[in-house]
Amino acid sequence: MNLIVDLLLGFAIGISLGLLGGGGSILTVPALVYVVGQTPQAAVTASLMIVGANSMVGAFMHRSQGTLNWKIALIFGGVGMAAAYLAAGWSKVLPSDALMVLFALLMLAVGLFMILKPTPSAENPQGRGWLMTTISGVVVGLLTGFLGVGGGFLIVPALVMLVGLPIRQAVGTSLIVIAMNSLAGFLGHLQGPPVDLQIVVTFVTAGLTGALVGARLAKLVHPEHLRKGFAFFVIGLAVFLLYDNMHRMGVI
Repeated sequence: MNLIVDLLLGFAIGISLGLLGGGGSILTVPALVYVVGQTPQAAVTASLMIVGANSMVGAFMHRSQGTLNWKIALIFGGVGMAAAYLAAGWSKVLPSDALMVLFALLMLAVGLFMILKPTPSAENPQGRGWLMTTISGVVVGLLTGFLGVGGGFLIVPALVMLVGLPIRQAVGTSLIVIAMNSLAGFLGHLQGPPVDLQIVVTFVTAGLTGALVGARLAKLVHPEHLRKGFAFFVIGLAVFLLYDNMHRMGVI
C-alpha cells in the first residue's frame, strides 16, 4: 500500500513539473515529511534528487516543442547554482519546525503574487537583458539552497514578471534551471542526513512518467488558467503547513 501511495505522489510531482515548470518541491517536501515520515532536513536532500531528475525529462519534452530558451536558462541557472550551493548549509542552523514555517511563508507570498499581479502584456522571447536575468537567478538560487526547493514555483513567476518571457517559454526554460539548481543544492547537502534511496528511486520512476504526460498536457491547457489554479493550490498548502508547524512550536 505504501508503494502505491509513493508511486501516485511521484506521478503527481512529475505532472506538476512537466505541466507547470514548477511545483515539484512544493509537493515533494511536504509529501516526504507528512506521508513518508522523513525529517524536513532529510526530505530537503531527497527532494532535490527527485525534482532534479524529473525536471531533466520535462525539459527534454519542452525542447522538442520549442518552448525552451537556452541562453536565459544557462545565465539564470548558472548564477543560481552558485548561490544555491553557498546557501545549502544555512538550513542546518534552524529547527525543523522553523524551516517548515519559512517554507510555508514563502509559498504563501508567491501564491498571492501569482494571483494578484497580472501577466505583463509586453513579453519578449529574448527577455529583458542579462542584468535582470542574473539578479533574478541569484535570488532564486539562494532560496533553493536554503529551503531545499528546486525553485520552479519561484522561477516561472520570475521569468515571466521580471525577465519578461512568455509564460509557455518560461515553463520550459524553468525546467533546465530547476535541474541545475537542484544539482547544486544537493551537492551542498551531501554532509546532511542519509538519503533513503529506495524512496528516491520510487518517486523518480513514477515522476518520469508524470513529467512526460505533463509536458504533453502543457500544449492543451491555457497557461493563465494553470497559473491561477496552481497559485490557489500553493496558498492552500501553505496555510496548512503554517498552522501545523506553528501549532507544534506552541505559537498557536
